[in-house]
Amino acid sequence: MKCLPKPFQKWFTQQKWQLRDYQASMLEFAQAKQSTLLIAPTGAGKTLSGFLPSLIDLYEHPRQGLHTLYISPLKALTHDIQRNLVVPVEEMGLAITIETRTGDTPAHKRTRQRKKPPNILLTTPESLMLLLSYADADKMFGKLQTVIIDEAHSIAPSKRGDFTSLALARLASINPDFMRIGLSATVADPALLAAWLGPTGTPAQVHICEQLTKPTVELLETEAHIPFGGHMATYAINDIYDKIQTAKTSLIFVNTRAQAELIFQNLWEKNTLGLPIAIYHGALSREQRHKTENMMAQGLIRAVVSTSALELGIDWGNVDLVLQVGAPKGVSRLLQRIGRSNHTLDTPSQAMLVPGNRFEALEALSAMHAIEHGQMDAEPIYPGALDILPQFIVNCVCAKPALPDEIYEICLLATPYSGLEKEIFNQLWQFTIDGGYTLSHYDRFHRLVLNEDGLYEPANRRVIMRHRQNIGVIVEAGRLKVKRLRRAHSGKIVGEIEEYFAQQLVPGDTFLFAGEVLQFDGIKDMCVEAYPAKAKEPKIPSFVGGNMPLSSFLADAVRQLLNEPKRWAGLPMQVKEWLECQREFSHIPSPKRVMIEHFPYRQAQYSLIYTFEGRSANQTLGMLITKRMEKLGLQPLSFSITDYGLSICSLKAISEQQMLALFHPDILGDELEDWMLSSPMLKRSFRHVAMVSGLTEQTYHGTRKTMKQVTFSTDLIYDTLREHDPDHILLKVTREDAERELLDLQRLAGLLIRYVDKIDFVELPKVSPMAIPIVLNVRSEVIKGSGQQALLEQASLYDEAQTMMAEVRALLSSE
Repeated sequence: MKCLPKPFQKWFTQQKWQLRDYQASMLEFAQAKQSTLLIAPTGAGKTLSGFLPSLIDLYEHPRQGLHTLYISPLKALTHDIQRNLVVPVEEMGLAITIETRTGDTPAHKRTRQRKKPPNILLTTPESLMLLLSYADADKMFGKLQTVIIDEAHSIAPSKRGDFTSLALARLASINPDFMRIGLSATVADPALLAAWLGPTGTPAQVHICEQLTKPTVELLETEAHIPFGGHMATYAINDIYDKIQTAKTSLIFVNTRAQAELIFQNLWEKNTLGLPIAIYHGALSREQRHKTENMMAQGLIRAVVSTSALELGIDWGNVDLVLQVGAPKGVSRLLQRIGRSNHTLDTPSQAMLVPGNRFEALEALSAMHAIEHGQMDAEPIYPGALDILPQFIVNCVCAKPALPDEIYEICLLATPYSGLEKEIFNQLWQFTIDGGYTLSHYDRFHRLVLNEDGLYEPANRRVIMRHRQNIGVIVEAGRLKVKRLRRAHSGKIVGEIEEYFAQQLVPGDTFLFAGEVLQFDGIKDMCVEAYPAKAKEPKIPSFVGGNMPLSSFLADAVRQLLNEPKRWAGLPMQVKEWLECQREFSHIPSPKRVMIEHFPYRQAQYSLIYTFEGRSANQTLGMLITKRMEKLGLQPLSFSITDYGLSICSLKAISEQQMLALFHPDILGDELEDWMLSSPMLKRSFRHVAMVSGLTEQTYHGTRKTMKQVTFSTDLIYDTLREHDPDHILLKVTREDAERELLDLQRLAGLLIRYVDKIDFVELPKVSPMAIPIVLNVRSEVIKGSGQQALLEQASLYDEAQTMMAEVRALLSSE
């Protein structure tokens, strides 16, 4: 350990550690001022590796002011890192100051941090951008040496990644010499992430620390009936509880907040031993989340049911089992979650997968196969989102007056915006000034003015205040706080639920939240007031945007598994029999063709298209095909989707030739345009764009508007622009946003082009086994048209599926 100063060498020895090769390499890269992407498995000490160069530099060259900026995607992660960083600094006796800066930081501390910043500041992208909006930003960040971006893979392929890139570009305009360090555990395309991380045109150096052991991942064995559809996985509660009993500490990951509440409640009903089990998700109050974090750190909890809020980097070494309940959706995400178990480099992580239904069992086994072979899925990094630029422009001029060319040059320093056309920027600049041609008639939209020096600055103090209160790109559905009452109107806030769910409640209704049953009393001062209660069937709060997309990589892996029957032995017996029944009765979908089944069911005709392209693409395909079917007089009634396929119900049968005409790339022409213009989807997308770009806001003077108020305002503006200013830049941005975020058009177009005229059309007398989960999906889209009078009645998922399977088996046995 020759390269370590004495206090560090002594501390490493006390911990019975030694400097690993990759940690020594990180010190060498830092000495050469080389920006670096470190890819290391969870438990390898990559966080310490990222900070080590800064700690040594601050020890050898003591100084006042900000030296290192740490950016985390989660507020909880910044607090966790502070806890794990402060301890070694104190034990080594280093005179280094470390603080956090997030939305939870008290106002007096924020003010002091700007005047006298710590040596190391732990923050989030939004808090960093807020700091950059002040006039003293140049002074605060002028001598910055290092920026560390944790969990870089989770930030980069998103609008938040674009937002972070612009913040880095602004830092580079203040001080171009700072070094960038990216930390990540799961990266499928290191070169792509390194290009995003480094300065424009100069990718970061990639350094990979290989995993010494592979995780041990198994499918949960159960004797319970695995359902055909649904995704909550409550059928396996007994087995999950048994696993919690045998493990020291378990993390139970689920995919949605609603699922977290339901699984937690089911576990408590089963918890005859009184094991300490907690729940954790982003809608819970800060106090409740911090309480759970602290109890976990002290080893006082046996299990935590959590959403993705805990999958990034919170380090608890005593977790020895991870259970993924529900579909993995992506290999990289699954690996990130599995890495929370056995937090050391040379001990294999232990994980158990609990599929919610039979298709999800295929997905789980495919993910296990990919992990075994070291394969991961990569999310593409798109060009920078344009609706962020007006917000960034205002942020820059809040700090100091500027000319458009100055800010344009800063934008080009951000890798996602390196190809930004000047004409597009000029249109966004004009929109930022006064809203554009039509909106310029209203003072409300005037944000920038020319000062006496010929530079642009905020039009007034109100513009600055509105901007700072609404910084960021995360647009959440309108929420109401939940107050758990002890007596009339007196109690504590335990979290938030979304407006649209709260509006469905009437006094006396019960619902699950924060791990208990609450009885709705009423809404007062933007708070849902509720008392603790007991009920057998409480409602479960639903949250917009909870569904995770199925990765293309994992979708292809499921297709491959279906066509390798030898691997079916790894599936639960129920699932294996289901597939064998499908193979006998119909066909198994081929990777090189699209299988479409057609069969009568309940006085209607069904077409089942196995796409394996995810919900967004299937939703769009369903809308387009049924629109064309209506034109052809086929009388579509409804359609339902899963990640794996699309079921269309119609009054008239569809021939193979008609299906070839329906499943064709040209459907992305007239049908797409007609549908987009007539559907409310573009208004939904415009609302998001309007809020990110600063056209409207949710918070002003500390008061939060309801989503109903925001929607009314943005719908009115959208209709005005459509009628009087159809070429407005925000309408163009809205269209691009909808195509990428809501419709998944790129994925759908790839599907239609790849399989044009490559269809296996199978006519059947009854519904097939594989069609059951999709046909019986309880959430179906009703088509308003000539066939609406024959809408199908909803059926019990389990009973209906059993009936269908019995019919299929009877047909097979008779043959």
